[in-house]
Amino acid sequence: MQAWKTLSKKLVYQQQPWLSLESHEIELPDGRTIHDWLWLNTPDFVIVSAVDQEGRFLVFRQTKYAAQGTTLAPVGGYLMEGEDPLEAAKRELLEETGYEADEWLALGCFMTDANRGNGRGHYFLARNARPSREFRQSDDLEEQELHFLTAEELSEALSTNQIQIITWQAGLAMALMHYPHNPQLPS
Repeated sequence: MQAWKTLSKKLVYQQQPWLSLESHEIELPDGRTIHDWLWLNTPDFVIVSAVDQEGRFLVFRQTKYAAQGTTLAPVGGYLMEGEDPLEAAKRELLEETGYEADEWLALGCFMTDANRGNGRGHYFLARNARPSREFRQSDDLEEQELHFLTAEELSEALSTNQIQIITWQAGLAMALMHYPHNPQLPS
């Protein structure tokens, strides 16, 4: 199998630091050319599934512009330019919840949209999270409430679509797969 080849790129729209839209000229493996393939650049981001010292998942109930009503959400946010993904995950956990953790598991790095870009997500599980003395107030625009869910409650929330954003669904589901008290998984 051969990958598509980018022949040229043209900037169509830019609103830094949040996004830019490009028009690419693409050559397919069979030689055909597509002259106006849209590509969306957004910053890479982190999704943090945090479990506290009592084995509860830290999630928010919040509003999001694209969600209907309220949704449950993990910790997350964009990487700053040049920032290491793990450092961004630690920063976001502290900023959004006031918690910190010493035990981190990288769950993977994934593209959001296979053919249009839209940022790469870095997923983490923070274990044994605890309140920090260094809490800084979050700069999130949405109203949000911090909740503590058991693994069973989180599993129910996932299966009943209480988490409306697919990247959040993926991050929390991956975290449950690695949760140490999951009876369906070997220890």
